[in-house]
Amino acid sequence: MVLSLCEVKAIFDVIANLKHRVILMTTYSGGFRVSEVAHLRVTDIDSKRMQIRVEQGKGKKDRYTLLSPALLEHLRTYWRYYHPTTWLFPGNRNDKPVGITTIQKVFKNAKKKARINKPATVHTLRHSFATHLLESGVDVFTIQKLLGHTSLHTTSIYIHIQRKNLQKIVNPLDQILEGQPRTLLIGQTAWK
Repeated sequence: MVLSLCEVKAIFDVIANLKHRVILMTTYSGGFRVSEVAHLRVTDIDSKRMQIRVEQGKGKKDRYTLLSPALLEHLRTYWRYYHPTTWLFPGNRNDKPVGITTIQKVFKNAKKKARINKPATVHTLRHSFATHLLESGVDVFTIQKLLGHTSLHTTSIYIHIQRKNLQKIVNPLDQILEGQPRTLLIGQTAWK
């Protein structure tokens, strides 16, 4: 399941709560798993190198992912308003991170408000991030590193052939037969 760029934007646009909007923007922008975004610390944002550090992601591995300049501006606005100290997105108590269930509910409600009927979940934002990078020309090995996959096979799950890309492909048979007659006789039937 992949959301289009317009669908991702529609989800962000319907969220009035600044914290909730920035959580989902961060999830998409860095290709985070929901548990990873929930456990981000303020110190994980590296605005000088334009990276976000993922500490002890899946498989207990650390990695870095992208920090979008647009996201950085939203994070700065969010920080001025909420002043998080330890957890970037604290829960009801400042000493605990936001709950995964809370993030899932925020996404579900936003998807409904945006009138998106696809069976998408928060994880779909990660999936969409990877697919959108691939469609914009980023190589699969870079995407593998950003997502924190050990195996390229795992990253290949995120590779989707979009219909618009299929229409651009020139079939090798068409190249071989270019300039040859297009009528093929099968028995007594001519196919054109």
